[in-house]
Amino acid sequence: MAVTVEMQNTGDSDLKADVVASIRACACGSAWGLRVSIIGSQANDRWEMKIIGPNAFEWSYTLEASSGQHRPEMIRAVIGCLCEKSNAAASKMLMQ
Repeated sequence: MAVTVEMQNTGDSDLKADVVASIRACACGSAWGLRVSIIGSQANDRWEMKIIGPNAFEWSYTLEASSGQHRPEMIRAVIGCLCEKSNAAASKMLMQ
């Protein structure tokens, strides 16, 4: 399904391109379309990630640079876990 990624105030444009590509790669297999928004803060090293999907699904997560969570592979792991759960839920719905 479609994946929309938006990033603002995150600094490094090369990192932004890697993060967007990473999110699209892992979320494209999702059973539902997703909208991912990552907003950086100038006050601290935290990024707020919000994922919006169908049926009023909304999930928020804070990514901390000090924990290595600004790296593309870490963001991919977080979203990958979410996509696995959504695919399992969609499969159960189809089987009923």
